[in-house]
Amino acid sequence: QVQLVESGGGSVQAGGSLRLSCAASINTATTYCMGWFRQAPGKEREGVAVVHKYRTENYADSVKGRATISKDNAKNTLYLEMNSLKSDDTAMYYCAADLRYHYACALDLEEYNYWGQGTQVTVSS
Repeated sequence: QVQLVESGGGSVQAGGSLRLSCAASINTATTYCMGWFRQAPGKEREGVAVVHKYRTENYADSVKGRATISKDNAKNTLYLEMNSLKSDDTAMYYCAADLRYHYACALDLEEYNYWGQGTQVTVSS
């Protein structure tokens, strides 16, 4: 059974930084797509950043230049570092993975079949 467990969320002041972690029960080195998605109250879940097995990254326009997604395959852990946080970044952040073959990874939640429970990030101004 695939398990994805997020951590690192919390309350941060605007302009601050945070690093989210996702501990996976799968081999992240062989997982084609992993990523971070978020859902703000009253809004649909949206893609934030995804990374391919071969390290190609894809970011939402809203976080480009402020976010970095990375993997530590020795620890089977996915990370998301974000800086210059804004109130618009307030959301529940979810880790996702898809074990199927993908030529490239998209910011499309329909392409991911495993999800974590989420970690809340609240940015206050």
